[in-house]
Amino acid sequence: MRLGVFGGTFNPIHVGHLRAVIEVQETFTLDRFLLIPAAHPPHKGAEGMAAAEDRLQMVRLAVQDFPALEASDLELTRPGPSYTIETLEYLHDDFGSESLIHFVVGLDAFSEITTWKSYHRLFATAHFIVMTRPGSTLTNLDRFIHTHISKDYQYDNATSCYTHPRWCSIFCINITHLDISATQIRQWIRQGRSIRFLVPDTVEAFIKTKGLYR
Repeated sequence: MRLGVFGGTFNPIHVGHLRAVIEVQETFTLDRFLLIPAAHPPHKGAEGMAAAEDRLQMVRLAVQDFPALEASDLELTRPGPSYTIETLEYLHDDFGSESLIHFVVGLDAFSEITTWKSYHRLFATAHFIVMTRPGSTLTNLDRFIHTHISKDYQYDNATSCYTHPRWCSIFCINITHLDISATQIRQWIRQGRSIRFLVPDTVEAFIKTKGLYR
């Protein structure tokens, strides 16, 4: 099985997230795609953060009509900070070695991977799919990978990815860029402005019902 994994605060999930994961799912023919809200993201403060259960419910509502996409409560059921390495190693053990795990991450987050817990182990556990947008690049990507991850990674033109003799591959994919941010959405809610077409209708209704981000 080919499994996709995309984590984040999803505070709230919006159509930019959904468009990106649909394009990744189709491009890499992933059988299942887990969207995993972080319960206690180690790199973000709690101010302005909706409760983890509310963020999980918004993800569930957002993906309910897409059979390949699933909301996962994996990080909500684990105490302490939501470290990616613990999530990926759990999935690796749970799904077995025959499953191919693809961890999906944005370019900005990938450029900060060295600040993540046990980040070298990530590349031994799952393939990486780095989402970029047309015209954007991580400056000196080869140098970044060779300096901070492993000098044994080499770009393979045939597969359009970086391969390693022992670790998993690193893929890059250009996705449709929708200039939408969760920060802006929260700000507009506080200002009483409409967020229609920025989030799914079900998510907008949930935000209004719960009075989130006021």
